[in-house]
Amino acid sequence: MTIKPDLTLALPEELGKLHFVGIGGSGMSGIARLFLEAGYTVTGSDVRHSANIDTLRNLGATIAIGHDAANVGDADTLVVTGALWQDNPEYQLALSKGLPVLHRSQALAWLINRTRLVAVAGAHGKTTSTGMIITGLLGLGEDPSFVNGGVIASLGTSSRTGTGELFVVEADESDGSFLLYDTAVALITNVDPDHLDHYGSLEAFEDAFVAFAREADEFVVVSSDDPGAVHVTRRLREQAPDKRVVTFGEAEDADVRVHSIVTDGPVSFTLRYRGEDYSARLRVPGRHNAINAGGAFAVLTGLGFDPAASLAAIAEFGGTERRFELHGTVGGVSVYDDYAHHPTEVAAALSAARTVVGDGRIIAVHQPHLYSRTRLFAREFAETLERYADETVVLDVYGAREDPEPGVTGALVADRFEHPERVAFIADWQEAADHTAQIAREGDFVITLGCGDVYRIVPQLLDSLRREHPDAPGA
Repeated sequence: MTIKPDLTLALPEELGKLHFVGIGGSGMSGIARLFLEAGYTVTGSDVRHSANIDTLRNLGATIAIGHDAANVGDADTLVVTGALWQDNPEYQLALSKGLPVLHRSQALAWLINRTRLVAVAGAHGKTTSTGMIITGLLGLGEDPSFVNGGVIASLGTSSRTGTGELFVVEADESDGSFLLYDTAVALITNVDPDHLDHYGSLEAFEDAFVAFAREADEFVVVSSDDPGAVHVTRRLREQAPDKRVVTFGEAEDADVRVHSIVTDGPVSFTLRYRGEDYSARLRVPGRHNAINAGGAFAVLTGLGFDPAASLAAIAEFGGTERRFELHGTVGGVSVYDDYAHHPTEVAAALSAARTVVGDGRIIAVHQPHLYSRTRLFAREFAETLERYADETVVLDVYGAREDPEPGVTGALVADRFEHPERVAFIADWQEAADHTAQIAREGDFVITLGCGDVYRIVPQLLDSLRREHPDAPGA
């Protein structure tokens, strides 16, 4: 069993020295960085070395590789993620010593709940939307503090302490922890069914978003297109009729209406806002990013910034790591990585790839994430991959915080393809990399998909391509 932190726990007045278990993760490392920048003593541990760990060490953190009770040292507070198992020795020592054990979102809430908080939530799109808001604010001359779920490419970091009054955060809805924040401005990108392993039902999932929106002190920005978001808006207006709500999307009645989208390469589009049109061309591809930009625009204009200047600043967003990120090209075959782990996200990532691949094919390397999600969405994943990719390689399930379920493997997805000749379930990563290299040809895009550790197969893919095409450029 994984750790299930008590999100109702009253936070301590003082945290003292903090020890982060799993400090190298994108979310944990960003929060640890904020505490370091605030002058706190930070220690941590993780199962493997990473660039995030190097960065934190350079900022003064003491970090051990491997989990051991001795790593806790004289820490006063333990910070954990929901991905840790209950038998973790550092967690067990903290319990035996009576130390406060905080979920990462509780630690972040302790740090930021005294700020003017812009919180971005949604089943998908929130990392990019958060990055667009941050990029926009910086382009407008503001200096916000922020913590994002991915590294913003132009800044080289996922978090930073600024001098301005605004704090922008990607808020995690997966376990309800986004309800901990004292939010001023809430952005809801969508309410697509996900994390039902935690919530138990779609109704409970939507209830959480209604509560999140209702508690925003200043205003709420919410999608006009996503059915779940539309339902949340309707319920919100019934429960809080005086709440200021700004909608965005392609719907005719959206307050910020996205239209005239052109997707041949980096996406261009026009926003209709208060009777005026504002046009932009982003530096990133994909129809979904035009929609994300609409949400970021609604936040910035809602905060009082000039519409034209806001959109121009947002357009400078250059992406985040693990979002359609190019890692190399061998023999004309480009290898990308993307965090997509829900059918809707997979469709968005592959659709974006389709706009720039030209005459080449798309080869998806999909790692299912969570046994429960794979069981619930196997057919949707198969339909999405078969529709948007030319060839698919399915790896085995990355279980993360869950115990294995009998009969739930990557084959559950592969077996649901209507055309089995277009998919291969290959559990062994080297075999998967070799197979991918054998079927790839010049002009193709290979895209790894998943929020587990699938990005670690990228070097193997590139090596296999070099062996397959030893005389080709990039080999």
